[in-house]
Amino acid sequence: MDPYGNDGGVLALYAAFAVVWFIIAIAGYVITSFFLMKIFDKAGVQGKWRAWVPVYNTMVFFKLGDLSPWLILIAFGASILLGWIPVIGQLVLLATFLLSLMAAWRVGLKLQKEAVWLILYFFLSIVWLGINAFDKSRWNTAIPAAPWANNGFLSDKTTWAGIPAQAPAGGYPANPATTGYAPPPAPQGPPAGYTPPAAPPTAPPAGPPAGGQPPTTQPPAPGQPPQA
Repeated sequence: MDPYGNDGGVLALYAAFAVVWFIIAIAGYVITSFFLMKIFDKAGVQGKWRAWVPVYNTMVFFKLGDLSPWLILIAFGASILLGWIPVIGQLVLLATFLLSLMAAWRVGLKLQKEAVWLILYFFLSIVWLGINAFDKSRWNTAIPAAPWANNGFLSDKTTWAGIPAQAPAGGYPANPATTGYAPPPAPQGPPAGYTPPAAPPTAPPAGPPAGGQPPTTQPPAPGQPPQA
């Protein structure tokens, strides 16, 4: 016990800090869930409640990002079992964050966002969510397949009622980065044997009438009046 009686002040400071931290955490979770709900609406996800269930909303986000939703459960379990081990626990957290970056990249592509938007997600993910939730972008799955689409561990092979399949009808379009880019064909000339139409004849300008002579006038001699 502190002989000067400062224990009560330190405990009060800790309690106030814990209350402030709890309020900020709750507010952050509510705002994040609200933004996720708007993004889920754009993706055609049925049931607004999905965005408000802890962990499960991240699983839905992973699924929309073409990643297996079970990865978040694996990461969550690994953090519980291995989080207390130095270095290993940090690596688990880093791997989880990298997976969320991958999912955000795919979700952003479907909302017409370039990969550079991941910089904003890296530093301020809640701002990234807010922009995608309220801008005028529309959900579009007709983008090239993810690089891990054929990886059984990372790729999403699950089917959940109420969450639309992310593979577009007819399959993913070709990826120019892997299939090569072919420039559009050059415009072709007229077909063989084509003859352009003849130009219409042009009439020459009209001249003076036949046999007519232009009138001539002689200037009057000096000192004589002009002739009528």
